[in-house]
Order: sequence, then C-alpha cells, then structure tokens
Amino acid sequence: MRRWKRVILCKNTLRLKLSPIISVLLLATTGLVSSCRQGQNGSCRPDPAADAPAAPVHLKHLEQAFFQIKNPAEGLQFMRANPVFAQSFLLSGQVPADTVARTLAQLASNAGLQKLGRETTAAFPDTAALRQDLGGLFGRVHYYFPDFKTPPVAVTNVSGLLGKGIFVNDNLLVLNLDWYAGPKASYRPDMPQYMLRRYRPADLLPALATSVADKYNKHQLTANSMLDQMVDQGKRLYFAGAVLPCTPDSLLLGYSGKELKNVQFNEARIWGHFLENNLLFSTTPFVIQKYVGERPAVPEIDRTCPGRVGQWVGLQLVRKYMAEHSDVTLAQLMAMKDAQKLLNDSHYRPKK
Repeated sequence: MRRWKRVILCKNTLRLKLSPIISVLLLATTGLVSSCRQGQNGSCRPDPAADAPAAPVHLKHLEQAFFQIKNPAEGLQFMRANPVFAQSFLLSGQVPADTVARTLAQLASNAGLQKLGRETTAAFPDTAALRQDLGGLFGRVHYYFPDFKTPPVAVTNVSGLLGKGIFVNDNLLVLNLDWYAGPKASYRPDMPQYMLRRYRPADLLPALATSVADKYNKHQLTANSMLDQMVDQGKRLYFAGAVLPCTPDSLLLGYSGKELKNVQFNEARIWGHFLENNLLFSTTPFVIQKYVGERPAVPEIDRTCPGRVGQWVGLQLVRKYMAEHSDVTLAQLMAMKDAQKLLNDSHYRPKK
C-alpha cells in the first residue's frame, strides 16, 4: 500500500474560533485555515466567458422590512408587499398565511434574531459588491446556457437559520445571509464543525453556483454506482468553477488549504484506493456515503484524508475529460449521463 504523504502549509495561517452552536428557536466558518496562496496556483481558471455581459440583478433586502414587523397584521402586509417571496418561499409548505404572519412577528421581535440580523449586516456590508458578483455569475451562466434567465425576484433575508441557506428557481432567488454570517456570529447553523466552515460570507456564491448547476446536471435515474455519484458531483463542481473562475478549489470544495494540498499531493494514492478496493462500481449506499457524502474524514484512505474525497476525485475526472476534449462545451458536459464513458475518455491516470 502506498503511503499517504503529508504536506505542511506555510506558517502564517490563522485559525478562527467557533462560536457556540445554539439550537432553539433560531437553531443557530469555522477554523478554516487561510492558505498561503490564493486560488489554483494563485490565479484564475481559463474563462471563455470573460467578456460576457453581467446580468442585471435587482436585489431587495427584505431583512430591513422584516425587522420592522411588530404584529401579525404587519406580517401579512410584509407578505403582500413581497408576493413571490411569500408564495414560493414562506408558503411553499401550504402553511396558512395567518400562521406564517404570526411566526414572522414572533421572529422579528426575538432579541437573539435581531442581534444575528445586525451581525449578518456586518458580515455583508457591501451590498453593491454582492449584486455585482451575482450579475457576473448569472452572466456567465447565460453565456454557457443561452436559455438561462436570471430570477426576476432576488432577495436577501434573515431566516433565523430555518430552512436552508439558499433557495433558487426560475422565478425567485432567496439568499438567507444569516446562514453565511461566519464564525463571529452569535448563532450558527446546527451542524458539525467540519461542515460549518462552508458557511462564511465567501462560501455564499460557490453554494449558489452549485445550486444553479442542478438545473443543468443530467444523470441517469438508474445510475447509482460510486462512479456515477463521483462524476455527478464532479460535474456540479466543474460548473461552479466555470461560472466562478477566480474562486479557489478550497472554497468550491469546502476544504482547508492544508486538506486541499494533501489530496493534490496524494492524488495517485487516493485513486489507487478506489481501484484496489473495487469501489467504483459499488452500489451500496453506505459505502458510497463514506467517500462521497458528508463526513469529517475518510480513515479508510488515511486519517487526514478529508470527507467527500469522492467529489474531489470526480472533479479531477471531469477536468481531465475536458482537457482531453477541448471541443466539448460546458452545456454538453452537463448533459452527459454516461459516467463510464466519461471515465474511459478522460484517460485519467494520476502520476505516482
């Protein structure tokens, strides 16, 4: 068995302390290590869509009006003033409007949530920059997928860490910014520390990009092997990297700088583990979860191998395929359903 080789990052890294996790009404990134280098080799990925015009984004900040709600009647007024948000997001579970209005009034007057709202505003002080970043992301999506239309209603919100951080469909984009307020916030999403580090301000756009990727990422419904899952996740990550060309892999994957360097350094060892243990064609959900799903580490490879390493390998497979087939467009890649063909045609053989 080839030995797992470890690399050491330069010394000027900084660990952030995790604030207490509180799960009550609010439910409430961590010690992600700042790498010494930015991005991939300190530069952006090739960007065919560099000259694509930014998409116009009209971003409305609902948290400002939300915290003015004092009673259920004002909660109903808030919903009427924002009908698409109310119908598609607040009432998506068919909860009666009166019930939602009462909940809004209770949340808006909650001192803990008001504090989190102030902390969220501090974490996202430049709303013009956020709007500009969204325009660039959506402009690139439209470049690769001309049928794409920017959601006509785009809002920021403070949800009390309820639901999920991002909601997006053809008609509505909701950015629940409190999910991404970061380690200085009083309340954090109720999840393990190794997952929390993917919920900081810098993680918002990568999370949105992978959510948008789901609209175009095709796969066979009956394809349920390890390889299928790895390629499926690799395509999502490749899409996110294409529409966010200057976002480093550490943010796309939610890895620390040290974790990313370790998997890069041990790529042949990791790939060899999948081959030697005949894992690529396993259809056992428990086994697939070990390598592709959420997990702090994959000790089956090495105790320092980060979780979701199967997603990282999937990204390397897709990148190698695209490097071998420069004529294939992003749209064609996302439409591919045959993971085995992609593997064969990628000629993926990492060097030892």
